[in-house]
Amino acid sequence: MLANYLIGLREGLEAALVVGILVAYVVKTGNQHRLPYLWLGTGAAIVLSLAFGGVLTLTSHSLSDQAQHAFAGIVSIIAVGLVTWMVFWMRRTAREMRGELHGRLDSALNAGGIALAFVAFASVLREGLETALFLWAATNASSGTIPALGGALLGIGTAVLIGWAFYRGSLRLNLASFFTWTGALLIVVAAGVLAYAVRDLQEAGWLPGSANIAFDVSDTVSETSPLGTVLGGFFHFDPVTTWLQLITWVSYLAVVFSIYLRPQRAGAIVTAPAPSPTVGTTTSPGDS
Repeated sequence: MLANYLIGLREGLEAALVVGILVAYVVKTGNQHRLPYLWLGTGAAIVLSLAFGGVLTLTSHSLSDQAQHAFAGIVSIIAVGLVTWMVFWMRRTAREMRGELHGRLDSALNAGGIALAFVAFASVLREGLETALFLWAATNASSGTIPALGGALLGIGTAVLIGWAFYRGSLRLNLASFFTWTGALLIVVAAGVLAYAVRDLQEAGWLPGSANIAFDVSDTVSETSPLGTVLGGFFHFDPVTTWLQLITWVSYLAVVFSIYLRPQRAGAIVTAPAPSPTVGTTTSPGDS
């Protein structure tokens, strides 16, 4: 649940910031009458992301046990790859996000409402598909589906509230630090998901070493115990871990963190959406 809350919070806040930037700019330029198109595109992206998550679930349940393990392993590896790329991309380019979105919006506003809806759709869809994919993989690696999904929904709900507070200008938060720390935590979560992917592929017969156990603490740390729940919920800890799982987990963390913890160039910061002006005006607060 803790891991899924973090995923929902991190990915949800990215999407909320994107929407906040779009809405603030449309209102600031006096095009608030076109906001319904923006919400249409945003809503369509959310629906498609939910449908994508449903397709993953239905596909998995329709397969044989061995095929389920293979499918879960492959999808989990893809999810880890995308999330790892996203963490580095966000850390490197987030400071230019507003400028890029404003450039797209200028062209879309000149083209009409449908173009504006498409910009919102494309901007939110990427975040939604990444969220659906990684949440599915993380939930598959968890022992309880309902608590995991509950954590994700709680995280997304928190992200929406934070995004709204940013838009209204009532919240100040060091987003650079926020995304740096949550990115580091997501790397730890991704390492656990990747280790579970290895175990799934071992169970499917695609990888060797399923009988080569590095440690078995199932008698000491039960998955239903408080400690097992915390370890499993955040780290996706497997009480019975193979050597290949352990080597994969350690190698991923060592390689990814060695790159992630390198100092960034000066000035790489993340900016929040500007406070929204009063609807119906064309100047932002402070302009005179």
